[in-house]
Amino acid sequence: MKQQMNVVALVKDSERYVFLYDDASSSQMLQTLGQYAADTDLSFTWYDAAVMSQKVRKLRREAELEEQSGRLRKTA
Repeated sequence: MKQQMNVVALVKDSERYVFLYDDASSSQMLQTLGQYAADTDLSFTWYDAAVMSQKVRKLRREAELEEQSGRLRKTA
């Protein structure tokens, strides 16, 4: 399996939230987004976490589809 690095970012006013993670860490990334949203010291909201989570899940689905299509090509 090919390991890819993924980047998701959010810009809020003068703040920037940039997350870098590999394909194997997407579940941990989703947990981290929740932790950031729960932290009242950050401006990162639950809405931000929901939007970013959608992006993480979309990237994970795309990686899975790419891996499946690669396997299909190898067996054909």
